[in-house]
Amino acid sequence: MAKSIVYFASARAKYFDYDYGFLGKFEEILNLINLNNFVAKGDYIPIKMHLGSQGAYRVVRPAFIRKLVDSLKNVGGEPFVTDTVRIPGLEYLRVASANGINELSTGVPVIMADGVFGRDSVMRPCGPILGEIGIASAIHDAPAMIVLSHCKGHIASGYGGAVKNLGMGGIAFKDRNGIHQRGRMHFLQNAELSWTAEKCSHCLQCVGACPHESITFDQNEWLVIDQQKCARCGRCARVCTEGALVLPQNAELFQKVLAEAAAAVLDTFPKGKVLYINFVTEVQPECDCMPMADAPLIPDIGVLVSDDIVAIEKATLDLIGQAQIIRDSKAGDKGLTSAENIFRKIHGKDPYLQVRAIAEFGLGSEDYEIVEVLCKPKPDGSIEPRNPFGH
Repeated sequence: MAKSIVYFASARAKYFDYDYGFLGKFEEILNLINLNNFVAKGDYIPIKMHLGSQGAYRVVRPAFIRKLVDSLKNVGGEPFVTDTVRIPGLEYLRVASANGINELSTGVPVIMADGVFGRDSVMRPCGPILGEIGIASAIHDAPAMIVLSHCKGHIASGYGGAVKNLGMGGIAFKDRNGIHQRGRMHFLQNAELSWTAEKCSHCLQCVGACPHESITFDQNEWLVIDQQKCARCGRCARVCTEGALVLPQNAELFQKVLAEAAAAVLDTFPKGKVLYINFVTEVQPECDCMPMADAPLIPDIGVLVSDDIVAIEKATLDLIGQAQIIRDSKAGDKGLTSAENIFRKIHGKDPYLQVRAIAEFGLGSEDYEIVEVLCKPKPDGSIEPRNPFGH
């Protein structure tokens, strides 16, 4: 069987020439990809991406989103930028705008795929672990999709790329009855948050980290969680430095659940109607949903584009593993000298598990070939840089 093609453009720009810069090379990849294969004239096309958080600003830059939008419009598509409710819907849209992602910068509307209340969903059969899951309606009903991912670390899955973007981000916050959908993945096997009063220092980090204001302490300094507000995201347990607040979780099972949910989302699309774009830039150790953005672990690598989710995720992790460590980062703090499987070293979870898990659904191949794009050719077809001396 032929290898899956993964287009790649380096973030390096060695000449004073737009066509040799990162944005120009990304534009050329979009020219090489026949978007007519993905988009029919008049199709509403979700560009599924993470919009960041207040304090977490290392998302895909609006300039690249705009290039993608213009390319989709050029083939007759009607794109829109979207994610699902993570913090209250209107607040999330304001955060996105503060991070530079809005209709003025991207040229298209920015919406919540599961509605501003996070309950616009369609229940779909899933795998043996989840049974069924609520998929955000604006994704479920779309004829095609672009999965635009900022690749970084993630406390629960080790790594967050295209699989995580779909497996968590394509799932609605709740169903129409108010039952949590995305949160079910964190709270598998009926796991519940465990709080040990003796360990708690009452630092209130969990209160500040909760995006839904569901955590308080009563007059006896006892932890109280409002179950109606709680999003089941596990963010509170993540920031607890004392180990007082714990979310029991099976790391390997969680990777399989991510793949299972991602496969359920992809099952709503005809074969060959989803394109994946992975930006391997500002690769921070934490997810973009946290209330901060740490220094990147490695230098910017570039962007990868493919119609094979398995191939692009495998290629992304392989390239990250070949990068140099940035010393003044969490990787440096841990004394790492090699980036090989860096997310497993930092978070204790092997991200290759999710790659193998999504491959088991028959959604792609781990056998890939990288096609590097070095520049955008000039209108006359030449590829000579305007300034051949570089910098």
